[in-house]
Order: sequence, then structure tokens, then C-alpha cells
Amino acid sequence: VQLQASGGGLVQAGGSLRLSCAASGRTFSNNAMGWFRQAPGKEREFVAKINWGGGKTYAEFVQGRVAISRDNAKNTVYLQMNSLKAEDTAVYYCAASRGSYGSTLSYGYNYWGQGTLVTVSS
Repeated sequence: VQLQASGGGLVQAGGSLRLSCAASGRTFSNNAMGWFRQAPGKEREFVAKINWGGGKTYAEFVQGRVAISRDNAKNTVYLQMNSLKAEDTAVYYCAASRGSYGSTLSYGYNYWGQGTLVTVSS
């Protein structure tokens, strides 16, 4: 099983990026998928998750700026990020949950992508 995250890069504050996470090796249509991030010197933190039925949960600090979605036919989850801020700079990781509803805690996920770096210049 592999999760391949992509779409990171350098963007100016106020800009947008769309991250993608393509899964291979098995399907995750019945599992929740999540995005976490880790900034330099900080712990990994929850960003967003989407459950098997499409229900979404966001961290308060991205509420209204970020949208998570999934395409089960492509076994891919997306994170659309708008109005980016310098403090959004981090490595973003996608993850697949053990269950259908997922968690805001990292231990609720047993498959992780390699991360994609997002750098927001101010």
C-alpha cells in the first residue's frame, strides 16, 4: 500500500494550492482519509479529514480556507487550500484511517504518505 502526496510548492501569501494524495495497493473507499501537517520545530497537527460517506471535519485554523474532497474512482483525496498564510508553511501529509470515520489524532491512521512541502512567502 502506498499513498503518494503531491501538489506542494512555493506560493505567495493569499495564493492557492491543491494537494493530491493518490493511493495504490488497495482501495480506501470505505475508510476515512485525512491531511496533517508539520511545520519546522513543531509537532504534526490535524488539518482536515473526510469520512467514507463524504462528511468533512476541519481544524479551526483552516476553517473557511480549505476544502477536502475525495474521488473514490481514482482512489485519490484532495486538499484545496486558499488564502494561504505564511504560517501554513509545513510539510503536508495524507493518511488513511483504520476506520470509516477517522480521527483528528494521528494514531487513528495506519497508512501515511511521504509528505509534500508547502512554502508560503509573505
